[in-house]
Amino acid sequence: MIDRFAPYLLTLARLLLAPVFLQSGISKIFDYASMQALMESHGLPGILLGPTIALEVLGGLGVLFGLGTRWAALGLAGFCGLAAVVFHSNLSGHGQTIDFLENLSMAGGLLALAAAGPGAFALEHRRR
Repeated sequence: MIDRFAPYLLTLARLLLAPVFLQSGISKIFDYASMQALMESHGLPGILLGPTIALEVLGGLGVLFGLGTRWAALGLAGFCGLAAVVFHSNLSGHGQTIDFLENLSMAGGLLALAAAGPGAFALEHRRR
Protein backbone atom coordinates (compact mmCIF):
# COMPACT_ATOMS: atom_id res chain seq x y z
CA MET A 1 0.00 0.00 0.00
CA ILE A 2 2.78 2.44 0.79
CA ASP A 3 4.14 2.06 -2.76
CA ARG A 4 1.10 3.98 -3.96
CA PHE A 5 2.23 6.98 -1.92
CA ALA A 6 5.95 6.70 -2.72
CA PRO A 7 6.01 9.46 -5.37
CA TYR A 8 4.38 11.86 -2.93
CA LEU A 9 6.59 10.82 -0.03
CA LEU A 10 9.65 11.48 -2.20
CA THR A 11 8.31 14.93 -3.01
CA LEU A 12 7.81 15.57 0.70
CA ALA A 13 11.35 14.33 1.38
CA ARG A 14 12.68 16.83 -1.18
CA LEU A 15 10.72 19.66 0.38
CA LEU A 16 11.99 18.78 3.86
CA LEU A 17 15.65 18.28 2.88
CA ALA A 18 16.22 21.31 0.66
CA PRO A 19 15.69 24.29 3.01
CA VAL A 20 18.64 23.51 5.28
CA PHE A 21 21.03 23.76 2.32
CA LEU A 22 19.42 26.89 0.90
CA GLN A 23 19.49 28.66 4.26
CA SER A 24 23.04 27.54 4.99
CA GLY A 25 24.38 28.56 1.59
CA ILE A 26 22.65 31.94 1.58
CA SER A 27 23.75 32.73 5.13
CA LYS A 28 27.36 32.02 4.14
CA ILE A 29 27.11 34.73 1.49
CA PHE A 30 26.23 37.34 4.10
CA ASP A 31 28.88 36.16 6.55
CA TYR A 32 31.58 35.35 4.01
CA ALA A 33 34.63 36.45 5.99
CA SER A 34 33.64 34.56 9.14
CA MET A 35 32.81 31.42 7.20
CA GLN A 36 36.09 31.61 5.33
CA ALA A 37 37.96 31.95 8.63
CA LEU A 38 36.03 28.99 10.06
CA MET A 39 36.99 26.82 7.09
CA GLU A 40 40.62 27.83 7.41
CA SER A 41 40.58 27.10 11.15
CA HIS A 42 39.64 23.51 10.24
CA GLY A 43 42.49 23.21 7.78
CA LEU A 44 40.58 23.87 4.57
CA PRO A 45 41.56 26.54 2.06
CA GLY A 46 39.20 29.52 2.26
CA ILE A 47 38.89 29.54 -1.51
CA LEU A 48 36.60 26.50 -1.18
CA LEU A 49 33.88 28.69 0.32
CA GLY A 50 32.61 29.84 -3.10
CA PRO A 51 32.14 26.31 -4.43
CA THR A 52 30.60 25.32 -1.09
CA ILE A 53 28.00 28.08 -1.38
CA ALA A 54 27.30 27.12 -5.00
CA LEU A 55 26.82 23.47 -4.06
CA GLU A 56 24.50 24.27 -1.17
CA VAL A 57 22.37 26.80 -3.07
CA LEU A 58 22.26 25.13 -6.49
CA GLY A 59 22.02 21.63 -5.01
CA GLY A 60 19.33 22.80 -2.62
CA LEU A 61 17.35 24.32 -5.48
CA GLY A 62 17.79 21.17 -7.56
CA VAL A 63 16.44 19.03 -4.74
CA LEU A 64 13.65 21.48 -3.94
CA PHE A 65 12.33 21.74 -7.49
CA GLY A 66 13.21 18.21 -8.58
CA LEU A 67 15.65 19.24 -11.28
CA GLY A 68 18.77 17.10 -11.54
CA THR A 69 17.58 15.61 -8.27
CA ARG A 70 19.72 12.49 -8.22
CA TRP A 71 22.97 14.35 -8.94
CA ALA A 72 22.12 17.21 -6.58
CA ALA A 73 21.23 14.77 -3.80
CA LEU A 74 24.40 12.77 -4.39
CA GLY A 75 26.56 15.91 -4.27
CA LEU A 76 24.87 17.16 -1.12
CA ALA A 77 25.18 13.73 0.51
CA GLY A 78 28.92 13.78 -0.10
CA PHE A 79 29.07 17.32 1.24
CA CYS A 80 27.22 16.27 4.41
CA GLY A 81 29.59 13.37 4.97
CA LEU A 82 32.64 15.58 4.53
CA ALA A 83 31.18 18.28 6.75
CA ALA A 84 30.53 15.71 9.48
CA VAL A 85 34.11 14.49 9.39
CA VAL A 86 35.82 17.87 9.01
CA PHE A 87 33.69 20.08 11.24
CA HIS A 88 32.02 17.75 13.75
CA SER A 89 34.39 14.83 14.32
CA ASN A 90 35.34 15.98 17.82
CA LEU A 91 32.74 13.84 19.54
CA SER A 92 33.75 14.84 23.05
CA GLY A 93 30.72 17.06 23.52
CA HIS A 94 27.03 16.25 23.18
CA GLY A 95 26.44 19.11 20.72
CA GLN A 96 29.21 17.98 18.37
CA THR A 97 27.96 14.40 18.50
CA ILE A 98 24.45 15.54 17.57
CA ASP A 99 25.80 17.74 14.75
CA PHE A 100 27.88 14.81 13.47
CA LEU A 101 24.88 12.47 13.52
CA GLU A 102 22.60 15.09 11.94
CA ASN A 103 24.99 15.44 9.02
CA LEU A 104 25.13 11.68 8.59
CA SER A 105 21.33 11.49 8.80
CA MET A 106 20.91 14.12 6.10
CA ALA A 107 23.44 12.24 3.96
CA GLY A 108 21.38 9.08 4.40
CA GLY A 109 18.17 10.80 3.35
CA LEU A 110 19.89 12.33 0.36
CA LEU A 111 21.36 8.98 -0.70
CA ALA A 112 17.88 7.46 -0.55
CA LEU A 113 16.58 10.34 -2.68
CA ALA A 114 19.45 9.84 -5.14
CA ALA A 115 18.56 6.16 -5.43
CA ALA A 116 14.77 6.59 -5.67
CA GLY A 117 14.53 9.75 -7.76
CA PRO A 118 12.52 12.92 -7.29
CA GLY A 119 9.03 11.51 -6.92
CA ALA A 120 5.98 13.41 -8.11
CA PHE A 121 5.82 17.10 -8.98
CA ALA A 122 9.43 17.35 -10.18
CA LEU A 123 10.52 19.76 -12.90
CA GLU A 124 12.68 17.09 -14.47
CA HIS A 125 9.48 15.21 -15.40
CA ARG A 126 8.42 18.19 -17.53
CA ARG A 127 11.67 18.05 -19.53
CA ARG A 128 10.94 14.55 -20.87
